[in-house]
Amino acid sequence: MPANLPPQYYELEREFRAEKDPREKLRLAQELLAMMPKHKGTDKLQADMKAKISKLKKQLDQSTTAHGVRQAAAHDHIEKEGAGQVILIGPPNSGKSSLLEALTNAKPVVGDYPYSTREPVTGMMTFERVQFQLIDTPPISPEAYENYLSGLIRNADLVVLVCDLAAHSMLDDVKFVVQKLEEKRIILKPEATEQPDDPRFSYKRTLICAHKDYEDESGEKRARLASLFPGFSMVATSILDDNSLAAFKKAVFDNLGIMRVYTKPVGKEADFSDPVILPIGGTVEDAAVTLHKDFAHKLKFAKIWGQGKFDGQRVQRDFQLSDGDILEFHI
Repeated sequence: MPANLPPQYYELEREFRAEKDPREKLRLAQELLAMMPKHKGTDKLQADMKAKISKLKKQLDQSTTAHGVRQAAAHDHIEKEGAGQVILIGPPNSGKSSLLEALTNAKPVVGDYPYSTREPVTGMMTFERVQFQLIDTPPISPEAYENYLSGLIRNADLVVLVCDLAAHSMLDDVKFVVQKLEEKRIILKPEATEQPDDPRFSYKRTLICAHKDYEDESGEKRARLASLFPGFSMVATSILDDNSLAAFKKAVFDNLGIMRVYTKPVGKEADFSDPVILPIGGTVEDAAVTLHKDFAHKLKFAKIWGQGKFDGQRVQRDFQLSDGDILEFHI
């Protein structure tokens, strides 16, 4: 049976064969495997690629060990925590680390010099009892691009492009970041609702962060950013302004496209400490599945409290929910 591989496969395979960096080679191998049609004609091809992936993983694992001592991890993947994973990217000295420090309990290296961030640092940011994982990353510039960044950006739920309003070269620096990511087949978008036609590409929803806002009293630089990124959400921030940091948290929540739903036992008060997080448009059944799939299977109906609804209104499993709704499940 013929393999019937798409044309993009052969182009990506050439890149895979030419690539020397093992981390990038592993990512390309995983893309090739995902691109293969799954039928008998590709069984051997799939097995060969899986073997190559396994070999590359072992190679990377061994490269972090020297004389029996485990070295720092390669950071190709960071396990998601909280209601969403948000990655901070940007040029050198744009203020990503200071933002992370101001918004979370993390303690990154913060310096007045470029390239102070050498590896990813994570921290948890809280917005109205909902926690989000922020990832600070090494800068992107003509002098430096860590290959593992591509995998981290592809895996994140939201990209925040941090732009330094204090930098004279701000627009050129930001344009380079966008161009570099496009070379890596990562396209920053104001929304990422559609899927790319070419499976090698990744569309990532992006929030523009106009940082060090106190350096732009006239608003001229923010206006230039807005013209460079039409249609994108933008938030102005300063670590000296708590209101701007609060606005950043809300902007992250809004751009993740999620909502909070609270639950209450029958005859008791609602639990507001641990909301169920659903994508916008989620249903009563989706909320029940999040709690437990067996629970959803036994569900007969639910009662709901929320804005624009009758208190205790009875709803079925396909009822669409809104942010802040309270559900009482009946099984």
